[in-house]
Amino acid sequence: MNKQGFLVVTGLALILAVTQQCGSGSSNPKIFTSEPEPKQLMRFGLIWDSLNVDSGVVKSGQTLSHLLDPYGISPGQIAKLAANSTKVYRVTSMRQGKQWWLGSSRDSVPVPLWIIYERNNTDYIVFSLKDTLGARLGTYPVDTVYRRVKGVIENSLYLDLENMGESHLLALSMSQVYDWTIDFSHVRKGDTFDAYYMQQKVNGELVGMPEILSSNFTHIGNEFKAYRFDQGAGVDWFDPTGASLRKAFLKTPIEFGRMSSGFNKKRFHPVLKKVKAHLGTDYAAPTGTPIRAVGAGVVTKSEYKRNNGNYVKIRHNSTYETQYLHMSKRLVKVGDVVKQGDVIGKVGSTGLATGPHVCFRFWKHGEQVDHRRESFPPDTPIRDEMMDEFAVEVVRLELEADSVFRLQGL
Repeated sequence: MNKQGFLVVTGLALILAVTQQCGSGSSNPKIFTSEPEPKQLMRFGLIWDSLNVDSGVVKSGQTLSHLLDPYGISPGQIAKLAANSTKVYRVTSMRQGKQWWLGSSRDSVPVPLWIIYERNNTDYIVFSLKDTLGARLGTYPVDTVYRRVKGVIENSLYLDLENMGESHLLALSMSQVYDWTIDFSHVRKGDTFDAYYMQQKVNGELVGMPEILSSNFTHIGNEFKAYRFDQGAGVDWFDPTGASLRKAFLKTPIEFGRMSSGFNKKRFHPVLKKVKAHLGTDYAAPTGTPIRAVGAGVVTKSEYKRNNGNYVKIRHNSTYETQYLHMSKRLVKVGDVVKQGDVIGKVGSTGLATGPHVCFRFWKHGEQVDHRRESFPPDTPIRDEMMDEFAVEVVRLELEADSVFRLQGL
């Protein structure tokens, strides 16, 4: 028999053998396949299922030494590990409540190989307990989620967003966009909000501040639209005409509070029990709430007086000055240069005050005026050569927000 005939016969013999094994009349013959290799579980860049793992959280007063001592790591090794890891992470920076994992070999006598410390929601440190005794910085995979939320004010922006299942951080992000435009301590029932934002997600949890991409807040029938755009000087928010929402002065000296008393030349004083002009605006807030400089300037007064209590006064330019009364604590001194938004003190009830609040006073050409009735020019608008690009971005954000909202409704 030649070689070709031998191959044909051998092939027929194999087919016959398989047919007999499966059953020649079977409608469901067995199919023999190789089993897939089980996937290895990877975590922190390590083959996790090859390790015996202990875990816990850093307790009050615990250091790296306290964590490693039960596993037989000597003080000398720990000192060398700390020294070798300095450029990546200082082990003295470990904090109470943070998660840690220790991986050992699966030998009859386990050998500690790695200790992982979760620095924050996104980063971790992998310390090698082998001869190398070093460390590397790792980062969890980060996803970006996009959401759009619409609502009507019933109580406050903070409470209404919380009742919708949104993070209170979204209210803070929105207030930062409209810091120069809307006094959120004075929003009204029936005002509406519509915000499109993005936020990072790590290990299934949202982390960090939400970033407003576009927003529309209707206050007393007036629309305030905002679009995120970077024209080369960093991200900022602009209205549809390209005007910046940023202005020379913030609307309020505290981010969230309740306006308890407005500018009134015939106000009945609650402490003195007589009619006395109130040439400022009171914002009630818990003791210790940060008080912000509403504009850049120089501190001209930082002192205590019987009626004012602890107070600070700032000169912004030749036209405007502001004053902040009844502080529990002053954080600036005369001559300090402050930027818009810098914390200059804490809310209190020192001086003539019935409860914790800040009395905010505003001077224009040496005369106290109602700052809420003043109109200030916007900051740098979109440059002419960037207007076409900005217009395209506005359209893109509008379409994207609509698309995201439709997907949320599925």
